[in-house]
Amino acid sequence: MEPLEISLPTKVVQSEVRNPKLTIIYSPPKTGKTTLLSKLENNLIIDLEEGSKYLNALKMDVDSLETLQAVGAAIIKAGKPYKYVTIDTITKLEEMCLPVAKAMYKQTPMGKNFDGDSVITLPNGAGYLYIRQAFFQVLDFIDTLAPTIILSGHIKDKQVDDKGEMVMSANIDLTGKIKSLICANADAIGYMYRKGNQTILSFKTAEEVTCGARPEHLRNQEIVVTEMIDGVLKTNWDKVFI
Repeated sequence: MEPLEISLPTKVVQSEVRNPKLTIIYSPPKTGKTTLLSKLENNLIIDLEEGSKYLNALKMDVDSLETLQAVGAAIIKAGKPYKYVTIDTITKLEEMCLPVAKAMYKQTPMGKNFDGDSVITLPNGAGYLYIRQAFFQVLDFIDTLAPTIILSGHIKDKQVDDKGEMVMSANIDLTGKIKSLICANADAIGYMYRKGNQTILSFKTAEEVTCGARPEHLRNQEIVVTEMIDGVLKTNWDKVFI
């Protein structure tokens, strides 16, 4: 085999991607995440928690991994027509992966006789390895369904100020290493909160709050994604996905 001929760059290579491929948006409950996501054009919301039942939206209710796989197969068969696919919520997705994690463990020599309900009960936290493997196996499949994947999540810690406006210690409601690994893979992590008549999506990096972004237009920014103007709700998704 002849050696490959490599041409080294002689000048700065311009970036080819502006918008995040994988975005995480999380907030306290009832902050309006699903409502906001319903306003994003050509965004299919895969609703795992029946959180969109009162909303007009491009949506599908999914109550199992089997159904999720069937929905994904239909999206692929249809030629991947959606620009965005949202999983609502990522916390529920992790829960749905528990049976897959159990099946993975039972395929191992030490797990073949396991008859427990969940690998979470394994000693010394051994089961979390299989939960991670199952979770990212499913996430890899979801990643193929659209150019942009959005993961909607709950907040784990609920310490807020006396006005309820700002979370002092905010983390995504996922277990251990799943949280750290998915945050490392995400292109943008936004914490959403309300302030007056505005809903703000924060990508500001801080010790107290898990958030940040690689795209330049989002990096260390706070974006007003919805605001009430003269009784009309205005949505500013064009500031997030430009």
